[in-house]
Amino acid sequence: MSDNSHNLVYNSKKEGLIMPEYGRHIQEMIKYGKAIDDKDKRQAFIEKVVKLMMQITPQNRNLDDVKVRMWQHVFRIAEYDIDVETPNGEIPTPAAAKKKPAHIGYPVVQQRFRHYGHHVQQLIKKALSMEDGELKDAFVEVIGSYMKLAYKTWNREHYVSDEIIIEDLAAMTNGELEFKDDVKLDTLARANASRRRSNPRDNNNNRGRKDNRKDNRRGGGGGRGRDNNKRQYRRRK
Repeated sequence: MSDNSHNLVYNSKKEGLIMPEYGRHIQEMIKYGKAIDDKDKRQAFIEKVVKLMMQITPQNRNLDDVKVRMWQHVFRIAEYDIDVETPNGEIPTPAAAKKKPAHIGYPVVQQRFRHYGHHVQQLIKKALSMEDGELKDAFVEVIGSYMKLAYKTWNREHYVSDEIIIEDLAAMTNGELEFKDDVKLDTLARANASRRRSNPRDNNNNRGRKDNRKDNRRGGGGGRGRDNNKRQYRRRK
């Protein structure tokens, strides 16, 4: 018996899927809905198809524009040749589907000083717009302290001196920002070290870890220590 007697139709011989993620049944239902003559029945039928599409793609339920997107997909599958109304009143068109989103500008980072990070450039830009005075000098000192802290994080193998930060800031600003003669750029580093020493929660956690390590050395863990005691008791008896 040949395969032709079963009237088998392979997918390779069927019409191609416009949006494969919804499957062939959705495409066939939208095609059937296009042929419904009564406008109200056609509208109600397509609305049920949209609900079914939402059930097929549950990962999109949390999106705010999920219904709008589903209706756009309906028009796309229908090749934009279907007379139905959308919830927002806008009829999708092929031109709108090809519309590209606005370009998102990326921050420009100086390649030579990128280890300081983009936030340092923003702080420098803010300092350059400030008026000369004590407030600006204090702000520049904070920038230098942050630069030194970032430099230490990026390069822990080498010693970072204040002279390096002073030269880098002058190069980054073309000499427009300068530090005071008696500036010390370890303010943030000392503040972080002081905060770690004065934080009782961290101290308690460290003390708890030390106690746990001592217990493990003595008894090999809470459960093992009890088992050893039981064995010793049995031997004595």
